[in-house]
This record gives sequence, structure tokens and C-alpha cells, in this order.
Amino acid sequence: MRTSSIPSGVIIKNQLRFESNYYLNEHSFNSIIVEKMRDSCVLLSSIADVFNPTIFKRQFCRSTNNSVQYFQSSDITYASECSSIYVSKKQAESLNLLVRKHDILITGFGTIGNTRLVSKFQDGVCYANNVCRVRLNPNIYVGFIYAFLSSKFGFSQLNKNASGSVVRYIEAPGIKRTLIPNLCPDFQKEINELIIESARLREEATANLFAAERMLKEKANLPELTSELYDYYGPSDCQRKVSCFTRNIKDIGVTSLNAFNHSERIRNLKSSITCPSIPLKKALKGERTFGTSSLPNIEVKPGHGIMLINQKDMFDNIVKGKWISSKGSKPENVVEYGEILIACDGTLGESELFCRAVFANEDLTGSYVSSHFLRLKVNEKYMAGYLYCWLNSDYGFRLIRSTQSGTKICHPINVLFLQIPVPLIDYESMVLIDNLVREAHTKRHQANQIEKKAINMVEQKVYQLAVN
Repeated sequence: MRTSSIPSGVIIKNQLRFESNYYLNEHSFNSIIVEKMRDSCVLLSSIADVFNPTIFKRQFCRSTNNSVQYFQSSDITYASECSSIYVSKKQAESLNLLVRKHDILITGFGTIGNTRLVSKFQDGVCYANNVCRVRLNPNIYVGFIYAFLSSKFGFSQLNKNASGSVVRYIEAPGIKRTLIPNLCPDFQKEINELIIESARLREEATANLFAAERMLKEKANLPELTSELYDYYGPSDCQRKVSCFTRNIKDIGVTSLNAFNHSERIRNLKSSITCPSIPLKKALKGERTFGTSSLPNIEVKPGHGIMLINQKDMFDNIVKGKWISSKGSKPENVVEYGEILIACDGTLGESELFCRAVFANEDLTGSYVSSHFLRLKVNEKYMAGYLYCWLNSDYGFRLIRSTQSGTKICHPINVLFLQIPVPLIDYESMVLIDNLVREAHTKRHQANQIEKKAINMVEQKVYQLAVN
């Protein structure tokens, strides 16, 4: 039970509301703590330009020099720096939709209060209009402001000021009212340095992954992948040819009659892999994939039991699963470092996570993942980092999707999935790619630890000042 005395001034300010759950729910309780420090706080609007772009009709298009990557509100937490969705660059520029490096982005629709610090890889991309931009004034520590907005005190203020019942939302006018504690400059500088270091590690990790994929393609002599080499559900133009082909019944077999699985474009894509290759199953232990068996879903306090991660949360910068009782858990179901996880349930939309790959780094080791993943353990002859690089590339992604079956909720056909070709390049390059991938994911883990440390320090400092 949570109890507290509420000042009469707070009750008057809230139109004489006397419901205890209004003042003592998690968000209100945290907000009251900051309210006690109001005299030593500043409004976010006084130190930053806080704005939402105007509502606009999206002009989706293909990737060209006249387009920019488009990100939805739900992409704020996404670890990837890239999007497969593009909109008109001219439209995005005219409506002030493009974000800049070190902008702080805040989700204002659905899940309120998720934050992202824009990196150099997203400098100049387009985000949806329901993502609020916080562009700080000169000489303001962006890392400190980001850490506070990401803390429970910033998150709670954003949610307390949100409107709506079924679908909650908040826009710039409500976000501007967020109180920011004016803590001592030395502390702000320390937090800022931690967040900037975290951002630097994430940028280095992304650069490593880009370099690994680029090297793989160069060594395997793979041409740049174009949309003419695969089938997809997304924007196209009148010049794109309809995919029509015939197959001899002897070539189809008994696995699937789905035309998507026998695509002429995918056949041409596979033929573009001219270097030596092996079927995917040859690189896996036991030449098979496996999944997580069911576990009683009994929630426990954070830090107790075992963390269960669902398909959506798995792709976040900082993975936040839920803690469940470990009773009945099996050692073989616990994630090991170096496993490759493939999201195996979803739809074929270009922005969907279906068929995306995850490399299990230090953050995921020892956790449970949902049954919505195909799990791959690489055998001793091949390297997990190299195999992940291939499956995570645009080639690997399209080949995995070509194995799908289903209408509303799709799932890879395991027999076809295990036959996906994996190019083999010279051993030294494979080792280098493997090292780049492993180093990248270790840096992501380190970045997460540093960011969590900074946020925890801010929360402790605010709570101490409020109590004293």
C-alpha cells in the first residue's frame, strides 16, 4: 500500500480532485517528488525548442536521392539506425520533419515518454509528426537532459500530463511543462559525459556492423541488392514488372505450393551468389533450429526469477523484459552468448520485425525468450558473428522472408529456411567479420550499462534532494 499526505495547494491546482489513485499512482507519486523541488527547477520550454511538426500526408516512395528514411513513433526505442521506409525529401524538408544530431525525441502517442538521442547516423532522417522534438539551447548539457527525461521522474511527468483514455497522447504544449531540476553544474557535466560516451559506443557499434556487412558483400562479390531481385509488400512504381513465372510440378516438391516460396526473383537473387556456399543447416549444431518450450508465466519482482523477453522488446536499445518465476525452467532454454534469434511470427510489411535477426550478446545471456523466435546455435566449424552478419544483411533478410507461409500471421517454413545459402569467403575475412560483429554487440552492452548508470544516478540525486 502506498500512502502520502498531499498539500492542499496541489489539490486546489488539480480542480479539487480528491481521488487517492489520482495522486498516488506511480506517475503522480513521482511527479509530486519533483513538484516539491519546483523552486530549484526550470521548465523544459525555457531551455529548449520543443515542437511537433504539422500533421502531413505521407508520400511514401523508394530509396533514391530524392527520398529520406522515415521512422514511426514505435521506432524510437529500436536499436537499429536504419529504416526500410522512405518518404519524399522535399516534403520532409518543407514541413520541418527532419531531425538533427543530438535532438531528443519523445514518443507522444500510444506508449508515452520513450526517448531517443539522435545519433550521427540518423542526422537528417524523418520521424513521424507525433514524435516530439526537443532541440536544446546552446550551452545546455544534452546528456543530462536526456538522462532526466529518460528517468522515472521525467517519464512520469510526461505520462501525468498526457491526455486520452483508450489511446493516450501528448504533444509539445504538454511536454513543455516538464520540470527539469537545476542540479549543480559539476553533476550535470558528469551525467552528460556518461550519456555522450554511451552514444559514442552505440555509433561505433553501428559503424562496425556496417563495415562487416560491406566487407562480406565485397569478398563474396555480391552486387548491390535492388528491389528487382525480390518480392515485397511496399511502395512500387509503374516501371516495376509484375512477377509472373511458371514452374514444373517436379521442381515444386511437396513442401509448399505458395508462389512466394518459388519466386523467380528469389531464384535470380540466389544465382547472384557466385562464390562457394553452403545451406544454412550445415552451419548449425545438429543441423536444426529450435524454439523455447513453454514456461508458467508467473510474474515476480524485477531482479528475481528469470527475465522473459518477447519479440517486440528484443529489438530495443535497452531490452526490458518481464520477470517471471524460474520454477520449471530448463537449462537448454536459457539464451547463451552467440545465439542467433530470428523473429518468426508477424506480417510482411516492410517496417515489420518479422524475419529480422538478433545476436545474443551479454544483455541477453541467461534470459528466456518467447516462443516467437527461431533459435540458432552455430557449430564449431563456422562463426556465429559471421552467420549473423549474413542473416542480418539485406540479402539474408529477403532470403528468410522468401520462406514464409501464412496469411495474416506468417511463419518461416523450417525446411526451406534451413536451405538458405550461406556464402563462404576466405577464412581471414570471416574471422574479421565475426570479430567486428562481436565487438559491436559488446559495445552496445557497454553503452546500455553506462546509460542505465547515468539514469540511476539522476534518480538517486533527485530523490535525495526532494527528501532533504
